[in-house]
Amino acid sequence: MLFSLQLISIMFVGHLGELSLAGSSMATSFATVTGFSLLMGMSSALDTFCGQSYGAKQYHMLGIHLQRAVIILLVASIPLALIWANSKSLLIAVGQDHQIATEAGHYALFLIPGLFAYGILYSVLRFLQTQNIVFPMMISTGIATLLHLPICWILVFKSGLGNRGASLATGVSYWINAILLALYVKFSSSCSKTWTGFSSEALHNLPSFVKLSIPSACMVCLEMWSFELMVLLAGLLPNPTLETSALSISLNTAAVVWMIPFGLSGAVSTRVSNELGAGRPQAAKLAVSVVLLLAISEGIMIGMILISIRNIWGYAYSNEEEVVKYVAVMMPILAISNLLDGIQSVLSGIVRGCGRQKIGALINLGSYYIVGIPFAVLLAFVLHVGGKGLWLGIICALIVQVTSLFILTIKTNWEQEAKTARERVYEAVIPVESVS
Repeated sequence: MLFSLQLISIMFVGHLGELSLAGSSMATSFATVTGFSLLMGMSSALDTFCGQSYGAKQYHMLGIHLQRAVIILLVASIPLALIWANSKSLLIAVGQDHQIATEAGHYALFLIPGLFAYGILYSVLRFLQTQNIVFPMMISTGIATLLHLPICWILVFKSGLGNRGASLATGVSYWINAILLALYVKFSSSCSKTWTGFSSEALHNLPSFVKLSIPSACMVCLEMWSFELMVLLAGLLPNPTLETSALSISLNTAAVVWMIPFGLSGAVSTRVSNELGAGRPQAAKLAVSVVLLLAISEGIMIGMILISIRNIWGYAYSNEEEVVKYVAVMMPILAISNLLDGIQSVLSGIVRGCGRQKIGALINLGSYYIVGIPFAVLLAFVLHVGGKGLWLGIICALIVQVTSLFILTIKTNWEQEAKTARERVYEAVIPVESVS
């Protein structure tokens, strides 16, 4: 539901015309590359810190870690907002179509308020998820999503803002969700042990959080950037409006169906970090086996659904017959990539649960930037396969990534990981005790 906010916004914009859809799609990709993915990745350090602290029953440390995350993410959002404010010029500088870049610039500018909410929101989500508090997250996000529909309709069609109204609506909905969850953390008895109020202790040991958040961000960004780069590269193909629109719809569709394995990834990350923090390595290993089986089963089922709706799915985004037919061709390719992406999501969650983000970042770097993107460029621009070639390059990257992460998981020494987790937890506690 959280990821459906941008999806819904793009759907509304799609009915304003092909140019509005292409511009908003490019802006969404640009915003994801230069902002959202970075904040999401940095907040994922909480999977390790909060998850292992919770498993070790150092409950008060979860609130301290949350505050550190919010401070660092809000500071990081300031230069990102400046980049978004100049997105039109940056897109034109890298060779994008002037009309599409102009539309994208307007969209990104009005999305800036949502950037600051995004960092807070994801930090609170990680904080709750590592405590196995999931239902309130679902209710809060459900409320924000339901409210997003009328907000988007009013701001897009009634206010005269057009595509800018869609980006503004996205930011408003992020803030609604963040505020609802913050109120829950403040007043719920479920968080009474883990949230004890604001503390100056959060300002201590910030470098330790940054030290893990940077490779966490790299691990997430290197993967997400490669997907978003496909949309930007599509703007350099012949008939860029069609290619960008179709690739953006494909990317949004992939993002929506990816939410299921992404949920499994969060579950296994929480489970592994909790069990390692509690000193139960065999339980962590069992969780890995169970979630991998679920991810493979889910990938096959969703792939069959994607193929079955391939001829009608494009109408949800556009009335242009040319766009709808192109999307229909892309759907079987999406089905394959979704299966592989689901497996790597779970394997990446295991890496985060163990706190091995540096290794994960190196694997993602090699998979996408040494294999995936070169193959995508070769297929799309040299062999003239077009947008399909771009996505086939991503599939090549996913194959390498899944294979590498699977080998890493098989060779994991779970007893050693449990020992490392306990050391990390108590290393974080010592400064707090000395301050108090």
